[in-house]
Amino acid sequence: MIVTQTDEGWQIINQQAHGLLAVQLASHWGTDKRPIHWIETLIALTEHDDGQEPWTGRNHLTKAGGPLHFQILQYSIEQCRNLIQIGLQKSRWNALIMSMHTSFLYESKRGTDKELDLFMDQQIHNQTSWRKQYKATKAEANYAYSFVQWCDALSLILCMGQIPPEERRLEVSKGPDGISYYIQQRNDDTLTIEPWPFDSSTFSVHVEAFQLPQLAFQDDHELYNVMQEAPIIMKEWVFRKQ
Repeated sequence: MIVTQTDEGWQIINQQAHGLLAVQLASHWGTDKRPIHWIETLIALTEHDDGQEPWTGRNHLTKAGGPLHFQILQYSIEQCRNLIQIGLQKSRWNALIMSMHTSFLYESKRGTDKELDLFMDQQIHNQTSWRKQYKATKAEANYAYSFVQWCDALSLILCMGQIPPEERRLEVSKGPDGISYYIQQRNDDTLTIEPWPFDSSTFSVHVEAFQLPQLAFQDDHELYNVMQEAPIIMKEWVFRKQ
């Protein structure tokens, strides 16, 4: 979950909803710069945070009983396996993108956990095999995953409220083309990206959020039920070219 503390309690965005927001952004990417296997790549982007722990016990709570923000979580090899399996049931390309995502997140942790090291070794083998099966070059696969990573980063900036005030710019990240892209909020609250990578001059995106006044919960079951009863807050952003 993406959890933000507010004056009224907790505002929560499910990570799967963040993935859906990322796909809304991706759908406007310039047609001449799209990666190969476009539809499969979009689906992989939608599901890149799937495979989460079940809503049982206290999987989604902090020690104090608050909703657990995703950045507090330790890595879960089981979730990584679940994630890749979700992709594999659709296509080797989806599994490839998921596998590359786990490498991006956890390759830097090599040497800290033998089970993780074995998992990372398996992903190197998987990625080579799945690229060959799709007759895709390493550069083509890297471009597709870099696109997923860029859309993921932009979606997280929106969901976590990281856009700076007073029309200051913030780097989203380097895009798949190696160019650095910057986001800026104008005084009229519309957003722009420089350079503009989209094929529409203006568009809007949205995501569902929940506002919870209750600060602590006994277990996942209680948190889940409160979230289902909470009113939906539809957070929306309008992008407009300079």
